[in-house]
Amino acid sequence: MTQLIKTMRLHEKVQALNKIRRALSECSPFQDPVDLVEWIPAQKVQANDYNPNKVAPDEMELLYTSIRLDDFTQPIVSYRIDNDHYEITDGFHRNKIGRYPEIARKRHGYLPLTIIDKPLDERIGSTIRHNRARGTHQIRSMSEIVVGLASMGWSDAKIEKNLGMELDEVIRLKQISGLKEAFQNHEFSKSWNEFEYKYFK
Repeated sequence: MTQLIKTMRLHEKVQALNKIRRALSECSPFQDPVDLVEWIPAQKVQANDYNPNKVAPDEMELLYTSIRLDDFTQPIVSYRIDNDHYEITDGFHRNKIGRYPEIARKRHGYLPLTIIDKPLDERIGSTIRHNRARGTHQIRSMSEIVVGLASMGWSDAKIEKNLGMELDEVIRLKQISGLKEAFQNHEFSKSWNEFEYKYFK
């Protein structure tokens, strides 16, 4: 098999190796996404539209140097939209660095992906957890995401638990939006008038 794979053209070789990795993963006792890393053409990988993570220029330069000298040590976490489209859940900046000419050339235009299969609201939660664990998130964008999750039916308790927040932070982020609708799933311990006066006056 090794000799056969060596004779293949690049794209066929990558496809064959990905197929072998998938087969091995099916036999694996581990269910973690990182147990299966596939190489996917960069043009098939796209950013999500909800990531509030921003990286300073110095940190981007450090990430570039790290990948240039140490290669990829972490895959990009993605969701498979279809066979030709993958949406990033975590690793937007690794994806960006992976497209730099010097980095892309060494990897023949491919990026290392590990795939998760979750609905949109859970993928948003996953992205935020990754960002908060690194201490990088934008307040305004976080507010929009919290309001968005609330509109999807997430209770304050679910937002707290899944995004690693305290109730006060959830309420503060809802406040920033200025939308009373953001509190539609809030469990009130006081009258609405008292709550409205406290947070909207």
